[in-house]
Amino acid sequence: MALTFSLEATDRGAAARAGRMTTAHGEVLTPAFMPVGTAGSVKTLTPDEVAAAGADILLANTYHLWLRPGVETVRRMGGLHRFMGWPHAILTDSGGFQIMSLSPLRKISDEGVEFRSHLDGSTHRLTPEEAVRVQDGLGSDIAMSLDELVELPAEPEQLRVAADRTVAWAARGLAERERLRGEGRGGMALFGINQGGTDPERRRHCFERIGALPFDGYALGGLWVGEGRRLGLEMVEHDCARFPADRPRYLMGVGHPVDVIESVARGVDLFDCVLPTRNARRGTVFVSTGRLVVKNAAYAQDPRPLDPECDCYTCRRFTRAYLRHLFAAGELLGMRLASLHAVHHMTQLVRRARRAIVEGRFAAFRSDFLEKYHSGETLSPSLSPG
Repeated sequence: MALTFSLEATDRGAAARAGRMTTAHGEVLTPAFMPVGTAGSVKTLTPDEVAAAGADILLANTYHLWLRPGVETVRRMGGLHRFMGWPHAILTDSGGFQIMSLSPLRKISDEGVEFRSHLDGSTHRLTPEEAVRVQDGLGSDIAMSLDELVELPAEPEQLRVAADRTVAWAARGLAERERLRGEGRGGMALFGINQGGTDPERRRHCFERIGALPFDGYALGGLWVGEGRRLGLEMVEHDCARFPADRPRYLMGVGHPVDVIESVARGVDLFDCVLPTRNARRGTVFVSTGRLVVKNAAYAQDPRPLDPECDCYTCRRFTRAYLRHLFAAGELLGMRLASLHAVHHMTQLVRRARRAIVEGRFAAFRSDFLEKYHSGETLSPSLSPG
């Protein structure tokens, strides 16, 4: 099988789960946070550094790799794992989010999506079948079904059309994977994506149809795109209560520490987001007490590490004063060291959550984490925690 998943522990007081996912490129302990390697790299970091920070799976972007360098180039180079020097598991998204963000450049129909490349304006057509073929060509361990993502708030009819289209595309993508397997290809796992925005009945109706299809796992789609944390978490709880217990659950595009821990409490297994590393490259990092804007002048003489509770390479070796100096001087090392901390912080946060679930103390872990995080150590009101 392309993927196996087993539960090792569940929390007594919440829906939190600790599991083990096995792929062709190794095991993934869940809950897990996937650093984002959009174009085949986690920006500024080597694959060995990402692995040393605690990641055993990362996400790569179908849309970007399809356009550049192209799936045939990656295939000729031995697949994405060999191409980027990453021997562990890889999940590829279907390109739906990027296509949503290209709204002035795309046209959606029941057949698929026509869009113009953000690189050179060339016209491309992505169907659910092509999304599966591209991810197969990349050599992904876990592929995502093509879905239609709607930015919120949205009209009920827009959500209905998108959800219905997502279901139809899901069935077509599965059929294409089966066709590829008949040719000796299509070895990757394939996840279906639930849609419906913040309408519980629409999401329920969508999953009645998506869940009836033989996917290897299921994703919570269409969230954290404008609805706010409270509504987002309500939909996470709603979906996880309906998803089968024996398949992994993936909340797409979520990477704020509070959102991650609160979603773990509601039963999510997998996360990804560019937020931690994107913020880090701009001089803002998540720490155990909130967000820290290390490029601020207030840290110019600060001898402490970014996070005194963190044991990453950056926090073991360097001070806030040095990191602040690097950002002020425009030195690339500042982005690298902050990014190392960002990946380590997120991967170890979910590892600690996993350990707490296994040991039967997740409720205390969650409470302590939230209390400490919201104590807030940030000098920028616009970046206050939450």
